[in-house]
Amino acid sequence: MGLIEKRPAICGVCPGGCAVEVTLDEGRLVNVQPLQGAPFGNLCIRGRHGPEVVYAKERLKTPLIRVGERGEGKFRPAGLDEALDYTVQKMQLIKDKYGPQALISHSGRGAFEQSMLDFCNIKTDTVASKLLLPFGSPNIASCGSLCFVSFGILAPMANFGIPGTALEPDLVNSKLMVIWGSNPITDSPPFLFKKIVNAKKNGLKIIAIDHMQTDIARRADQWVAMRSGTDGALALGMINVIIQEQLYDRDFVQNWTIGFAELSDYVQEFAPETVERITRVPAQTVVDLAREIATTKNACLRTYTGLEYTNSGVQNIRAVYILFAITGNLDVPGGLYINLPTGSTVAQEEFPQPDGVLPIGAREYPLFYELTRCAHYMELPKAVLKGDPYPVKGLLINGASTITSYPQPEIWTEVYRNLEFMLVIDIIMTSDAMFADVVLPSATYYEINSYQRYPGYLRLRKKVIEPIGESHNCTLIIAELAKRLGYGYLYPQSEEEILAKAFAGNPELLELLKHSPDGVKVAVPERRYKKYSTGQLRKDGRPGFPTASGKLEIASELLAKHGYDKLPVYINPQEGPLRNPELAQDYPLVLNTGTRIQSTFRSQHLNVPGLVKLQPKPQVLINPSDAGSRGIEDGNKVMVITQRGGVAFYARVTDEVLPGQVEVNMGGGNPAQVEAWRNANANVLTDFANRDPISGFPVFKALLCQIEPAE
Repeated sequence: MGLIEKRPAICGVCPGGCAVEVTLDEGRLVNVQPLQGAPFGNLCIRGRHGPEVVYAKERLKTPLIRVGERGEGKFRPAGLDEALDYTVQKMQLIKDKYGPQALISHSGRGAFEQSMLDFCNIKTDTVASKLLLPFGSPNIASCGSLCFVSFGILAPMANFGIPGTALEPDLVNSKLMVIWGSNPITDSPPFLFKKIVNAKKNGLKIIAIDHMQTDIARRADQWVAMRSGTDGALALGMINVIIQEQLYDRDFVQNWTIGFAELSDYVQEFAPETVERITRVPAQTVVDLAREIATTKNACLRTYTGLEYTNSGVQNIRAVYILFAITGNLDVPGGLYINLPTGSTVAQEEFPQPDGVLPIGAREYPLFYELTRCAHYMELPKAVLKGDPYPVKGLLINGASTITSYPQPEIWTEVYRNLEFMLVIDIIMTSDAMFADVVLPSATYYEINSYQRYPGYLRLRKKVIEPIGESHNCTLIIAELAKRLGYGYLYPQSEEEILAKAFAGNPELLELLKHSPDGVKVAVPERRYKKYSTGQLRKDGRPGFPTASGKLEIASELLAKHGYDKLPVYINPQEGPLRNPELAQDYPLVLNTGTRIQSTFRSQHLNVPGLVKLQPKPQVLINPSDAGSRGIEDGNKVMVITQRGGVAFYARVTDEVLPGQVEVNMGGGNPAQVEAWRNANANVLTDFANRDPISGFPVFKALLCQIEPAE
């Protein structure tokens, strides 16, 4: 052991920015621990294994140029200059032959570093890169094509005119917290979970509503188990009880909403007994839940992306938000608080959208396009394989694993084989990268200088170790590519310039940060409630919500403008047993995919030995009654089969899932992963065509399957 050094730092494994103490041995990262007393962070198991992530043998260490057929994974090493020059040459050839719109980009959860969010991505909470906008292409896409946008943008904007990121539980003042379709312990990072634990110690009651008994459901005072995909029916059933018993906030409804009368008529279809048949939640539980939420008056909500993945995902989320609003729990002490920006946000420069051509998906999902200004990646196969609405021939992927994330991987591999150019930027070789013409190695967050924002804090991210091999700061890779395309002036071209541009409006703050390793507090607006009544939500300063009507739109004019139902209507899942009983005879189990495990960050880290050992094999959770009738025991290898195909998983027999429902892990399917996970892409089972008609999101939950012992 050589020279040992310990120093404060920011975790480099995910974008969360937990404060840590790192240990270096002769400049090599050897240990990561929580930084005691830091006001931000809740270091997770992934962060504690940071050294294994950084020094993984699968790390990409040099730029690569393809020499074999697409998908073969045959590459030769190249210098960064050669790889970037080749990329620009191919991009220009495609532009000259087909037009700039023939290029599309896709950014994923690997592209969430703070400076990248501020300088490389657009503002709409989609993390889509704006690199191609000056190039002339409107086709900027991201993981927002299948995640977060329904919950974070479409549903709350249709209701309140406010993004979901501004809605947070006022835990300090709350008596009751309903956690609906969310498992905060697996958040990245689990900041909220830490707050929930502390609030529970102080008397907070927690009700978890979920189709499975998650980590948070086990810690809750009550777990309300339900049929997957039927959340909207449960919310509407509770609204029905609240209206029938006149438990709603009459003043709020009369003065600050539109569409309540129409909603009152519609929810009559959702009597508690009807809701029980749809959701499997007992009718009396529906009534009791409704009464408790309505009468507590300090009830808050935590929901997340778990409600997005059904045929009425956007409307389900709208119904849940409306339930809490009409009971007087919106922007009140202890309720669902509307949190205004803290003032710590670095100014972002917007790039204008190209004129004359719409991105792919704008026609099919017009509300998605209006609110995100992005292409919809689910429409890429049609553009590449059919030239509809026009040919797309080139693709730039940054920090994403689309083949393991989107439904039916065979569709995406066919798409990628038919491209004329493909670039991937990542830290390891992904399934996508196997099809790329150029692969560029990105540095981890431990290997860069940047900054980090927190609620009420700013802190500099200081480089802990030098970049591995020829990996580079991803923000600067994008900046250098822009430079070679002729508009590098729009980007900072060094880490020093990143900081200078980020704090151009307040250079004194930057100097203070350089001498403040623990970070600097920034002004946070005084917590004020019922801001809709005092004109603090609208740009014109008038009371109300920033919607077309100025009110909370139970009947949404925004949805109606694009031909969607104004009310939060519910439909049973297209492939569920209630709507498709004939299919359910052959595939009798309800399949849910997407539940996260604590040892992975989406599809990442399934190559890291210390994390893989926590769950060495991909699992399917199955109830003891369903397992017993199929001759399946805990730990058995089984085949999960849908109409699309079959995948091998290992059974975990547990009553954490209801009889008739199963849950499979997602994230498998990348070549760098250990073998058991490498062959377990859950999206072999999912359906590319089965979507929410508003968001275009694929249905990852409430599908139908059969499970058999593997031979």
